[in-house]
Amino acid sequence: MLEPKMPRVWRLETKPHKFCPGCGHGLVLKALGEAIDELGIQNRTVFGCDIGCSLLSWDFFNVDTIQTHHGRTTPVMVGIKRANPNLITIAYMGDGGGYAIGSQHLVNAAARNENITVLLSNNTVYAMTGGQMAPTTMPGQKTETSPYGREPGSTGPPMLGPEMVAAIAGENAYVARGTIANLRQLKAYIKKALQNQLDGNGFSFVESLAACPTNWRTNAEETWRFVEREMTNYFKVGEVKTPATREKAV
Repeated sequence: MLEPKMPRVWRLETKPHKFCPGCGHGLVLKALGEAIDELGIQNRTVFGCDIGCSLLSWDFFNVDTIQTHHGRTTPVMVGIKRANPNLITIAYMGDGGGYAIGSQHLVNAAARNENITVLLSNNTVYAMTGGQMAPTTMPGQKTETSPYGREPGSTGPPMLGPEMVAAIAGENAYVARGTIANLRQLKAYIKKALQNQLDGNGFSFVESLAACPTNWRTNAEETWRFVEREMTNYFKVGEVKTPATREKAV
């Protein structure tokens, strides 16, 4: 007798998504949804989303979902994972929720090597509140609060989140940076991050370079040029840290 087929993770009645036209969140979430489907973990997954544009993903998937206070998604998912280690917990946030108000939680969860997966979308601005300068705003980039361009000399350089996490996480952590400009690669990184949690190796973190044409005030060509060229010149795409156990196995 054939086993009943698992329903897809997508919630078709909620599409199209609620993000602005051209927003990168939809592409990142598509890659995540496909990764969940391909790993067959839908019934075990708990998805936590932060305040900010990421909160619009609260009904994106047909999985158990919780929306947290701003910057607190990581500790909430840590608590759920500790209460039920059999669950696959995913914390989803923007660069503000992860690198500003939530940076303490991100750093300490990585240092403790908590067995969760954190996915962060980096679009270089605080998008939902009007496009202010964020921890990831590029040098010289104009925003609502840096109208003449960001000056690294007075504000510091953009934060390199994956590099920071890799430096403090356990030896079996998985850390990578992908981009919406290469969805196949991004999905592969997300699948590896989820698999690392399934294997019980500890902390997994994937940053995704994403677009925000609404606040960047860019057309389609300018948007992709910024994502594919300018962002990747500073934020290097690739795997930053892979589990020592995997390296030994190879």
